[in-house]
Amino acid sequence: MQILIVEDDRGISSFLEKGLRAEGYSPVLATNGDEALVALEIADHRIELVLLDLGLPSGDGEEVLRKLRQDGHSMPVIVLTARAEVAEKVKVLNAGANDYVTKPFSFEELLARIRAAVRTAGQPSASEIIVRDLRLDLLSKVAWRAGRRIDLAPREWALLELFMRHPTQVLSRAQILSRVWEYSFDTGSNVVDVYVGYLRRKLNMPGLSTMLVTVRGAGYRFIDDSE
Repeated sequence: MQILIVEDDRGISSFLEKGLRAEGYSPVLATNGDEALVALEIADHRIELVLLDLGLPSGDGEEVLRKLRQDGHSMPVIVLTARAEVAEKVKVLNAGANDYVTKPFSFEELLARIRAAVRTAGQPSASEIIVRDLRLDLLSKVAWRAGRRIDLAPREWALLELFMRHPTQVLSRAQILSRVWEYSFDTGSNVVDVYVGYLRRKLNMPGLSTMLVTVRGAGYRFIDDSE
């Protein structure tokens, strides 16, 4: 999931980028309103949430918010700001923000607010994905298969979520690289094959059906729809 961070303070943006990346998100950085709008245009609807500072160097964050909504962008926007006045909160929420977090803030609280904003927006509409006997908890980022817990590293979780949202579709390495690693081209790296291997070892338990099959020359399919 891509999150756009619009923040001119390098320390805060770096802190958010590292923290979100560790949680399996894909942060995109912008230091002002113009960069934010360009990033949204380039991303072509892949950005699913925006963290927006109000005190930007070129134009107020509120102007960016209004422009974003006027252009038809409907993803959740969480405002991050030092402005704590009630009147300011009301004005920004009325302008189209989904939530308002004052600085300094707890990163754990921000993560909870991100998850809440995504759930409320219907992205996803439930807190779990279920495919056959496999269940992925989108909040705890833990999977369960046939009642057995599967702990996942951040990239494994992102990869599994992608496969479970497209269970019978063949996904090419290029598609996977674009969605999970944010590469716009095939780098020639075997990172996809390596992580698919990690997931296979965790998912394919004795006595259970095989998940993640290789489609020669095309990519991978999570489950075979002919089964």
